[in-house]
Amino acid sequence: MNDTALKPTRVWDVPTRVFHALLIACFAGAWITGDSERWRVLHVTLGLTMAGLVAWRVIWGLVGTRHARFADFVRGPGKVVAYLKSLPTRRPEHHVGHNPAGGWAVLALLGLTAVTTGLGWAAYSEWGGEWLGELHEGAATAMLVVVGVHVAGVLFSSRLHRENLVGAMITGRKKVDTGEPDVKPWRTVAVLMLVAVVGFWAVQWQQAPAGGTVASARGDHGHGSDHDDDDD
Repeated sequence: MNDTALKPTRVWDVPTRVFHALLIACFAGAWITGDSERWRVLHVTLGLTMAGLVAWRVIWGLVGTRHARFADFVRGPGKVVAYLKSLPTRRPEHHVGHNPAGGWAVLALLGLTAVTTGLGWAAYSEWGGEWLGELHEGAATAMLVVVGVHVAGVLFSSRLHRENLVGAMITGRKKVDTGEPDVKPWRTVAVLMLVAVVGFWAVQWQQAPAGGTVASARGDHGHGSDHDDDDD
């Protein structure tokens, strides 16, 4: 691709970037606090936040800006295979938004987030035995693996296409063909998203039991329930 024909263009709108940052932060926090009774309320709050973020992303994937829509990057197996085959060539396929392989990674992460948070809530609510907690942990581990593969793919694609994809998700801009228009930023939607998340966290904080532990209010269950807090 001729660099002289490229210009910095807004590809990712602000809500999509805020969603991305929040999901990363919530998953990291939930993973760190997963085995701690002391931080169980925080763990549950972050998990519920992730579930809400996924619900929002599904809606935005239908009505959002061009490259945020599923129709722009979700492709069939044939397109994915063709993209992967093009990688070793001198002219690998280039996509303004997510490439076909990256699109599948996005769907996998959204699906695993929904499954993980759903299992976590079921275990927290004592809808089943310890097996629910184990399934929750397994789904979270699978999600971590997919995150690792996704990050590796982003770094590989950045090097292959000579573009900073990590920076693009932060700034929203990529160097693309001069005929590609900027997407609308939709800053108001991003602000409303942040207000909703912070408001939810505030409500959770106000309702948290003394000491921040679930055991003090509801008993020991859910993710990490196999850890015995007794000293005997």
